Amino acid sequence: MNLPRVRVRRPGRLAAEASALLIAVVVAFPLYWMVLSAFKPAGEIESTEPRPWTTAPSLDSFRRVFGQQDFGRYFVNSLVVAGSVVLVSAFIAFLAATAVTRFRFRFRTTLLIMFLVAQMVPVEALTIPLFFQMRDFGLLNTLGSLILPHIAFSLPFAIWMLRGFVKAVPEALEEAAYIDGASRARFLWQILFPLVLPGLVATSVFSFISAWNDFLYAKSFIISDTSQSTLPMALLVFYKPDDPDWGGVMAASTVMTIPVLVFFVLVQRRLVSGLGGAVKD
Repeated sequence: MNLPRVRVRRPGRLAAEASALLIAVVVAFPLYWMVLSAFKPAGEIESTEPRPWTTAPSLDSFRRVFGQQDFGRYFVNSLVVAGSVVLVSAFIAFLAATAVTRFRFRFRTTLLIMFLVAQMVPVEALTIPLFFQMRDFGLLNTLGSLILPHIAFSLPFAIWMLRGFVKAVPEALEEAAYIDGASRARFLWQILFPLVLPGLVATSVFSFISAWNDFLYAKSFIISDTSQSTLPMALLVFYKPDDPDWGGVMAASTVMTIPVLVFFVLVQRRLVSGLGGAVKD
């Protein structure tokens, strides 16, 4: 007679799961409060006794956000900047990671260390030098002044991460492809590229979020031409020192968060499916 097996969870595992759940709640609470405030009427937002719910949800804050004349333009500009950063940085990082992993050349280790050091430099310290550089290039008040710095800052992390994925692909697979008559370019794009795609997806998430949420460079490099502004700059329309429109700020922030969540959900499926297929030698 076979008795049903009863799974008994260990106290340590229960404690770990409880801690993870608590951390998730703490991390998600600001997001919940942002969305809640976006739907609250003005009276509840400005109340001295805030409550974690609302009995009279309102869309007035979203109407003010979408009623802004340039909000659609800001949204498109953010998509252009983030999309360009993702595509260009992924392309360059893939080629660079393949080069530093598969080829032997002088100063290769030095180059990798330089990539690592570049990640340690705070972006705030480079804002002023980059401002003068963009001015000399004639890129101020253009989307190019936002795209180029984000590509530069995304590349070191992307190259370091992709290096591990490229290194995980057996060299025997490359040799077998050459024996079968495949050229280096064909091996690169038809064999190696699909295998390291999970790493490209992960780095794309980082690049997209960094470029999408950027406020520092958008504020520093887009000085007078507001038609080149991005979504984070739209928040300034609702924030006034004397009379801030917190409902508008929260509604605009909620709208800004939606594309990030959609992008992450779309690439997450590709990431999980790619990681499920291991490369075997």
